[in-house]
Amino acid sequence: MTLTSASPPDHDTRPRAGSGAYRRTVLALVAAAVATFAQLWSVQPILPAIADGFGASASQAALAVSLATGGLAGFTLVWSGAADRFGRARVIGVSLLAATLLGCVIPFAGDLWTLLVLRALQGAALGGVPAAAVAYLSEEIHPADAPRATGLYIAGNPLGGMGGRLLAGFAADLGGWQWGIAANTLLALVALAVFALVLPRGPRAARPAAPGGAGAAASPPGDPGGAGMGARLRAAVATPGLVALYTQALLLMGAFMTVYNLLGFRLMAEPFGLSQAAASLLFLSYTAGMLGSAVAGGATARWGGYAVLTAATAAMAAGLGGMFATALPGLLAALLVMTFGFFCAHATASAWVGTRAVRGRAQAMAVYTLAYYLGSSLFGWLGGLVYDTVGWGGAVVFALGLCAAAAVVGLRLRRLR
Repeated sequence: MTLTSASPPDHDTRPRAGSGAYRRTVLALVAAAVATFAQLWSVQPILPAIADGFGASASQAALAVSLATGGLAGFTLVWSGAADRFGRARVIGVSLLAATLLGCVIPFAGDLWTLLVLRALQGAALGGVPAAAVAYLSEEIHPADAPRATGLYIAGNPLGGMGGRLLAGFAADLGGWQWGIAANTLLALVALAVFALVLPRGPRAARPAAPGGAGAAASPPGDPGGAGMGARLRAAVATPGLVALYTQALLLMGAFMTVYNLLGFRLMAEPFGLSQAAASLLFLSYTAGMLGSAVAGGATARWGGYAVLTAATAAMAAGLGGMFATALPGLLAALLVMTFGFFCAHATASAWVGTRAVRGRAQAMAVYTLAYYLGSSLFGWLGGLVYDTVGWGGAVVFALGLCAAAAVVGLRLRRLR
């Protein structure tokens, strides 16, 4: 007689893929992502209009993006600490509300410096969503389905980014850059309402987050998962592989933002000479980013994080290589490939951080978010300086160098699961 051993029963009661609670949780977090990234990136396609309106250079106008992402990066650890104390869902809601109220004020900025200060404050307010969302999903969704839920949430990043950019570009074409920002504020109000109405309100969702992340409640003595902020931050840095993943976020986001910050200037100049609205249409390439984010989880389960991250970085570099095209179809094809590669890499790296950071998960995700937006703020601004000095070709070479550096650092991840 052949004996077969049954799999041990799964006593984890967290929502599985296909359940109503899973769908509502993912929908609410996608809505939060849309509200966040529509507002964060709303000025990107209208940077030429802002530069013209205030008599600024490309690098000065790009500070409207860099200071917002810098503010977001600088406050991620603050928001993650608040999430541990007050609950991740509550922090996400407060973050969105504060940022949207600031969005109501920004169109009335009378000079560039007032605009930049308000954008920095809005970025700081928005930091609560990326600081808490992935950790929230890692804790609230069954571990077997958390990577897929994370990929869907991250797909809300390009959805919000693309929708916000398109909306801003077309609205600005009608009434100036002020209309572009105001239109995105209205979109954010709708998305905030969806988040508030759809997110499950069970006992699990209502409680404050455990200090160490999903497994903190069972932390053994001496485990930093149940210790103070300093111990959790040390765990977020000391866990093997996490620093390399943070570096991926820093460098790849820097390359990505260099291209997207300057894309409007490139498309509205010769040889393309597009209008504001027509140039904004190329942000439809973010559909490739949504696809890249959505497929990352399944691909990682099949081939492993390192293989997917390496392939995604290579795809991004290939797309950057095509950015030298002087024909619009070639530039669009390159943009699609680069965007797909970036979001696939980002979804893979962020989910990997969420699963590796058993201790201090919220802090690990906050450090990842800080690196991600520091890359946008620092390298996006430096890319603008390169563009002001040597033009589009030099900015593309700068972005390719960041991709190459990310690939070298990524070699440290080869033996990790």
